[in-house]
Amino acid sequence: MKAFLLNRYGGPETTGLQDVSRPAPGHDDVLVRVHAAGLNPVDFKTRDGMLKVVQRYDLPVVMGNELAGTVESCGKGVTAFKPGDRVFARVPKDRMGAFAEYAAVPADHLAPLPASIDFETAAGIPLAGLTALQALRDELRLQPGSRVFIPGGAGGVGTFAIQIAKWLGAEVTTTASPRGRALVERLGADVVIDYTTQRFEDTVRDMDGVFDLIGGDTLDKAFGVVKPGGMVVSVAGMPEPVTARKDLERGPLLAALFWFASFGLRARARRHDVTYRYLFMHPSGAELGELARLVEEGRLEPVIDRVFPFDAIDEAMAYLESGHAKGKIVVRMAG
Repeated sequence: MKAFLLNRYGGPETTGLQDVSRPAPGHDDVLVRVHAAGLNPVDFKTRDGMLKVVQRYDLPVVMGNELAGTVESCGKGVTAFKPGDRVFARVPKDRMGAFAEYAAVPADHLAPLPASIDFETAAGIPLAGLTALQALRDELRLQPGSRVFIPGGAGGVGTFAIQIAKWLGAEVTTTASPRGRALVERLGADVVIDYTTQRFEDTVRDMDGVFDLIGGDTLDKAFGVVKPGGMVVSVAGMPEPVTARKDLERGPLLAALFWFASFGLRARARRHDVTYRYLFMHPSGAELGELARLVEEGRLEPVIDRVFPFDAIDEAMAYLESGHAKGKIVVRMAG
């Protein structure tokens, strides 16, 4: 089968399409014939070696973290799915494997794909959708009347986050360029700040929480817009000790490393009487089922910026790294 492999850590030249053997499903796995796969910043960060401290792979390895397709076969322990079922999934972090014509996925990572959702749309849901759901509902604990600031609302995670926050009953403030303004307003943002002409820290105040998607200077300034007792959850900053224990299920060594690495961020958070949390989302077939229901009910609209053929995945990765996408980027398998 054809697959997109990472051969060594580095730049775009370290990856490429190659012919490899089709994976065999384990006892609790489902072999999925992949029809489409979504791209995410974690893909080029993995390629560049930025995440080696968290997850080091035996190279070469098939890349890709989310997919949609049909069940080809099932392991002996699988009873929830059968060949021909339409499914989608966030694949295991320690395996990857979505950028291929076939992928073996644990059954509990999969969710049935309703007939009303096409494969390309479904492939863009798992990673970004689960990240937004877990950050907003489980970490920030948004509820009706909550006020949340989501910088970078027009991106892959941001487009899901705005809609999920509104579904939870929150008031949403976000940032966008003039090109992205119409999109985030259509998705439900209550207040939109044009980051090309305005500084959000001059106008945003008394938020119950911030869901940071940008990191850097934006994250530094975000602590000042949250009211005392609030929380800043980031997917673009520096991991902290809870990340190691809760998200990665790792021991005290990694927790200590993250303690030192995040010391400055946590100190800034304490000065504002705010909690800082870095989130690594976890795969969940059950939660994917919730997201599918929201899409079917018209409460959640996956935003797909562009769909590339699998043969052009190098172009798709370059477009992802350019930072110009509004919503998700997806590759479609031939046939």
